[in-house]
Amino acid sequence: MKFINCSSNILSSYFVFLLTFINPLSVCSADAPIHIEANSMTSTERTNSVVFIGDVDVKQGDVRIRSDEMTVYYTQEDKNQSTEQKTSQQVEKLICIGNVEITRGEWLGTAKKMTYLSKERQVILTDNAKAWQNQNMVSGDKIIYYLDEGRSEVMGDSSVAAGGDQKAGEKKPSRVNMTIRQ
Repeated sequence: MKFINCSSNILSSYFVFLLTFINPLSVCSADAPIHIEANSMTSTERTNSVVFIGDVDVKQGDVRIRSDEMTVYYTQEDKNQSTEQKTSQQVEKLICIGNVEITRGEWLGTAKKMTYLSKERQVILTDNAKAWQNQNMVSGDKIIYYLDEGRSEVMGDSSVAAGGDQKAGEKKPSRVNMTIRQ
């Protein structure tokens, strides 16, 4: 199957099985079922990717991702292996764009773009990135959430010119902002 284009509110069981086979999140236990809903899906063998568009909602264990669009990139199958030796394809990364929201337990992250790196087990939020833990909120240009460690790293953008001699129209570097409620 080289190209599939499917439009429906809930993907058919076949596509959920396909994505369970390629294990897109690998965030929780590999045994946890993955449930994906979207308005449409396109799978392209040539680029080893699956694109979900429209009200994308992904759940696996205690992780939930919502976005306007999600692209799953997975490893290419080794065609030299025998049928008995073949293993399932593994996800390399996920890229979510538009109204991204990811939750895990009491941690919530939002941004306009999210990249999940499978090997590093990192969620990277960029473009208006914010994270909440209970009532506490932090924001910055980039938030990296380390899944195995349950910790976040927040960065401002230091690449923009700043200083007292700043010209009109130039941006100041952004800073990390945090609100703690007691």
